[in-house]
Amino acid sequence: MTVAPPFPTVLPGWMATQRWYAGKPRIPALRRVGGMRWEDPAGEVGIETHLVADVGGPAPVVYQVPLTHRGVPLPGADAALVGVVEHSTLGTRWVYDGAHDPAYVRALVGHVLTPAAGHPTPGLTRFSVLRGEQSNTSIVCELDGADPVVVKLFRMLAPGGQPDVELPRALATVGCTDVPASRGRLHGEWTDESGAAVTGYLAAAQTFVPGVRDAWPVVLDAARAGTDFTAAAAELGRTTARVHRDLARALGIRPCTADDRDRMLASIRDRYAAAVAAAPELAGHDDRLEAVLASLEAMEWPALQRIHGDYHLGQVLVAGQRLLVIDFEGEPLRPLAERVRPDLAARDVAGMLRSFDYAAATVGRERGIPDAVHAWRDAARTAFLEGYHAIAGPTPLDDALVPVLELDKALYEVRYEAGQRPDWLPVPLAAVHRLLDAPAPLPPQTASDPE
Repeated sequence: MTVAPPFPTVLPGWMATQRWYAGKPRIPALRRVGGMRWEDPAGEVGIETHLVADVGGPAPVVYQVPLTHRGVPLPGADAALVGVVEHSTLGTRWVYDGAHDPAYVRALVGHVLTPAAGHPTPGLTRFSVLRGEQSNTSIVCELDGADPVVVKLFRMLAPGGQPDVELPRALATVGCTDVPASRGRLHGEWTDESGAAVTGYLAAAQTFVPGVRDAWPVVLDAARAGTDFTAAAAELGRTTARVHRDLARALGIRPCTADDRDRMLASIRDRYAAAVAAAPELAGHDDRLEAVLASLEAMEWPALQRIHGDYHLGQVLVAGQRLLVIDFEGEPLRPLAERVRPDLAARDVAGMLRSFDYAAATVGRERGIPDAVHAWRDAARTAFLEGYHAIAGPTPLDDALVPVLELDKALYEVRYEAGQRPDWLPVPLAAVHRLLDAPAPLPPQTASDPE
């Protein structure tokens, strides 16, 4: 027997403090839409996954919340405590975020991994939750007799496909070695607003490469020391281009139509409006934005393909001389239908340029001098672009599109920082002003044929 889910009491307040909850600063209004119960072989821990819809915002958002219920506190797990509740039969129960409880993680591994032919699913020997994850929770799992895996627990759910599952699998079919190998996945079912049953991914597993660092701290260390990073940035550009090339091989490309172009330009206008609402000091750039966008409308745009969609230094692992691209989920605030839609490869390029800007801003904030490493940043950005085009080839329209897509990303960042990290708002604000006040020159002619 397990504890009834403590929705009316501790769960909403706890969810409101989690990095993966997108409705901040509002406390969620929760409605249970699905879930499952897991078995603890020892019979001591209640293990449940709750799928709950936050119905207090403009549109319902479904979250996955695994909980464990224990009769005594879990040693070392105070930070994962959701609350303490009283059960009419079991008495006092300590409720934990399941991602930090070995009982839940052991059950999760048993269901998510795809065992090798003729072999049972390996058992869990040790696990740790990665820090810094925002929209999801990643758990590194050491296994008995098998290579370790990292299991990503999707917190915000959407019915249908999940790019962080499907894109790595597609890349594997064309022999791409720039992403970790896929090791399994887990589906779930819940009810939508109409009460109809829908399905989607709950978790996915990939091979974990020990001893790696994500590129963000590596780049910060280099920027702080003033180390020449151009060779590494060029390799990052080449890796990015190879992933784009392999995604195109695996999933195809298609021409960018006038409707596609108009939709993307309208999206940038919407981003600008949302950014101005979040940061009114941006108001007054309307005419400049329209002039930049109008200059693109008559041009023939490059072909569209599946892309990473939320590309930055934190999505790249450094494994010695090798780089691995991870986290293909796309921007978490975009609807799933948008994240699985073919897009411009230049959007990922622009995202990485924004990430170098954030790295420079971080070091500048540490030193109290905002432009302390701007020359270092600019050299790294240039080298990244040169490395990318060494593989992808010249794309004339990129000189126009990349700055506009970088602007689009900066507008997204304005809205995000205003809601999540107001102290960082000056970073994307400065980028928006820079990109609108001094846009890159547009090419004199249209791009070549998309094919």
